Amino acid sequence: MVSSFLLPPMHSKQSPNPFRARQERLRALMESRGVPFILVTHLPNIRYLTGFTGSAGILLVGPRAGNLWVDPRYTLQSREQAEGIEVIEEKQGILKGAAIWLKKNGVRAATFEASTLTYAQFDQIRKEAGEILHLKPAGDLIEELRIVKDRGEIEAIRRAGKVTAEVFTELLPQIRPGLVEQDLAAEIEFRMRKKGAEGAAFETIVASGPRSAYPHARPSSKALQECELVIFDLGAILSGYAADMTRTVYLGEPTRRVRSLYSAVLKSQEGAIRSVQDSTPTGEVDSAARRILAKHGLVQHFTHSTGHGVGLEIHERPRLGKGETTCLRSGSVVTVEPGVYLEGFGGIRIEDTVLVGPDGPEVLTPASKECWVIS
Repeated sequence: MVSSFLLPPMHSKQSPNPFRARQERLRALMESRGVPFILVTHLPNIRYLTGFTGSAGILLVGPRAGNLWVDPRYTLQSREQAEGIEVIEEKQGILKGAAIWLKKNGVRAATFEASTLTYAQFDQIRKEAGEILHLKPAGDLIEELRIVKDRGEIEAIRRAGKVTAEVFTELLPQIRPGLVEQDLAAEIEFRMRKKGAEGAAFETIVASGPRSAYPHARPSSKALQECELVIFDLGAILSGYAADMTRTVYLGEPTRRVRSLYSAVLKSQEGAIRSVQDSTPTGEVDSAARRILAKHGLVQHFTHSTGHGVGLEIHERPRLGKGETTCLRSGSVVTVEPGVYLEGFGGIRIEDTVLVGPDGPEVLTPASKECWVIS
């Protein structure tokens, strides 16, 4: 059965205050699910709902209002950044402050983010708030909202994708045998900063030769050599939003086998991107990539899912994998990244960040996939 999230409709224009609009969308979803209060401890979710970018805070969203507890380090910052909620400075511990507030206000039922609240924190809330409070997991309510990006989010990802593509395009002519993986990774991250990025969305991957068969290889002290594949996986962050892109190059004149492998992965990615459409189940995008690789006898060497959502986090919902039934929606942003990995030989992966647009998919990381041979 294909699942789809029942969310309030998106407005055609960006709200003057996106954070208040997101809070109202969350309240509408909470009401439909019978959730009276939600205690938000996942920092990206706090940022998404309020604009607060600090490294510590607890947000409580109720039917009509919200509170953000911060320690004195973040009082001024939170009052400048946070929208649509009351900021409460708490010197005795933000978790304790939130629990005492729940008790004083007679809250009997609240939900929490089970993936980020530790058992010790959960136990502390129960002790401070008293037996009257019933706590249960909230599920992924906020993550559901984040699947569909608003115009401001899309523009931030588009700018991050542009910087990511520019950095790789400018570096491409300088790639040659003898350069060290770690040095190339550092150069990529330096160039992203120079172009205005807040930093890298993840540790940049540069993996050459047999090491390129490791899908998540970390850059090493290995020097690039002639007649080998090199995978570059990179992404910039701008305004808190990430992009994700992978390109594979070959140093030297590629053999027929290498050309065939690259062509198969490129066709797989192109076919999968074409399927990135509104209302398409994410599992169908994965299937589209695998069908093409299967025709080339390579599907057994494709060892991970076809993609994932990207936004405030480099990996977020939805997942583009086997059997996934979540439907893409206009405004979703996902990666499409099929690859093949041959032990002892090397790997090829091609990845783009893709927007589900009203007229079809839009690639947000527009670096060439044709200029992959470095002679």
